[in-house]
Amino acid sequence: MADPTPVSARGGIRGDLEQKLGRFEELERSLIDPEILADQPRLSAAAREHGRLAKLALRYRQFVALERQIAEHREMIAGDDRDLRDLAEAELPDLQARQEQEWEDLLELCSGDEDADRTRCIMELRAGTGGDEAALFVRDLYEMYRRWGAELGWDFEVMDASPTELGGFKEMILGLSGDAVFRKLCHESGGHRVQRVPDTETKGRIHTSAATVAVLPEPEDVEVNISSDDYRKDLFCASGPGGQHVNKTASAVRLTHLATNIVVQCQDEKSQHKNLAKALRVLKTRIYEHQRRIEHEKRATERRELVGSGDRSQRIRTYNFPQNRVTDHRINESFTLDQVMAGRMGLVVDAIERHAREKRKSEMEQSAKPAAT
Repeated sequence: MADPTPVSARGGIRGDLEQKLGRFEELERSLIDPEILADQPRLSAAAREHGRLAKLALRYRQFVALERQIAEHREMIAGDDRDLRDLAEAELPDLQARQEQEWEDLLELCSGDEDADRTRCIMELRAGTGGDEAALFVRDLYEMYRRWGAELGWDFEVMDASPTELGGFKEMILGLSGDAVFRKLCHESGGHRVQRVPDTETKGRIHTSAATVAVLPEPEDVEVNISSDDYRKDLFCASGPGGQHVNKTASAVRLTHLATNIVVQCQDEKSQHKNLAKALRVLKTRIYEHQRRIEHEKRATERRELVGSGDRSQRIRTYNFPQNRVTDHRINESFTLDQVMAGRMGLVVDAIERHAREKRKSEMEQSAKPAAT
């Protein structure tokens, strides 16, 4: 069956594919450029980007080649040579079927996040409404992710933390690295709600508290290049719960990026140099996310008009302890809470990934349909 979507109607998708193929071919030329070959950081960055684009670009090349063959066969069918016309009519259905399958494969590839293959990311956990109970929930979320990450062989590093007297955390900033770490965690961003009886509750009443999670892809140094002139550095004494000084020297570091006014701070290490190094990693990650968000907003207007904004930032998941149930509201599925908290987050994440992949593919197909006349 012929591909039902005319080339002209594929609009933004084709435009994105053409852009990625053009960038891929530009990188191919760069990888044999003597000037870039002599510059190891630029060469490494080009090779990484080339590798990320290769699968999609090569698949799109095949699609374009089939498109060209179909056009040639249609010309032969419209021609006067009967033998060529018969041959073209016999071969055309197979070419069209192959083209349709290539388009389906392209939609599948396009439905993934462009940063999905990142092996490093920053996770930020913050207590929301609920006071001390919300801070304890942040600790529980950290333990949940840490247990799951341990099973997958990820490395966890505490970049910064603000502990409370009861053992919770107002905020935690983590550096994670490992295979597929961003792809597995990218859907965790949003509001997480907990319903349970706090240890401090004497009457057995269920309280509702909240925390927020943000997962940001960590860029390579060559992707976000900032110098000391681009930010202001402030030093202060690190402190712990109750206002007690962790140390008496100004080892904690606060950085303010002048262009975007993004502010980060790190005080987990006793060494000022180590805190500065961690703060720079977090700052580069937030700058990269800022740039990424601006670029995505440029491309999202048409899709939002088609499918709506669907803002779910206030609550993506509820952890109901009395009922031993975790419910993800984006997919309307529930899971056994004690299994999830023990580190079996894969049960939830796999279901979300399937849902997100199908939803994204459906949206892309919808945006590719020709407008009604």
